[in-house]
Amino acid sequence: MKKSLGAKTLLYPTPVLVVGSYHADGRPNVMTAAWGGIACSKPPCVCVSLRAATATHGNVVARKAFTISLPSGEQAAAADYFGLVSGRSVDKFSVTGLTPVKAEFVDAPYVAEFPLVVECKVVQVHELGLHTQFIGEIKDVKIEQACLDGDGHIDVGKLDPIAHAFEPGGYFALGALIGPALSIGRVFVAEASS
Repeated sequence: MKKSLGAKTLLYPTPVLVVGSYHADGRPNVMTAAWGGIACSKPPCVCVSLRAATATHGNVVARKAFTISLPSGEQAAAADYFGLVSGRSVDKFSVTGLTPVKAEFVDAPYVAEFPLVVECKVVQVHELGLHTQFIGEIKDVKIEQACLDGDGHIDVGKLDPIAHAFEPGGYFALGALIGPALSIGRVFVAEASS
């Protein structure tokens, strides 16, 4: 039997997305966001939802661009810190010792040390209530070569992405591979056609 938890922001797991933007004076800033993910496959787009109270929200509105840097498990503390303080008063890169890099295709910085980076141009904005959803068309994806397998595909184990769970409130590593996508379900296709 299932128990109702009410209308809550519970969908597991949520990604740990570090959103990069520039302040009006050109200073690089990052913040951690969990509300986001792939929004469209053609054109390739992602979405992030940000509160208007954040410095990043204003930066993204002004520059119409953002990046998403994905931290690995060993970078969880820095990613957590990026969500604890405001970039209006703190240089988060200086405090963490991480390096801002100007994106190649959009007007936003990313975190050099994080293994995966997505560069996005804002193409749509949706006011949803407490959060504004920014749809960004993906202009480029960059990955550390060490996170690729022998065939040039992303090796999730080497990438070591992290997820966030609001209840109980923690960061989690992804588990072991269960099976190949668009393949393990074929047992039901075979059963349905017999």
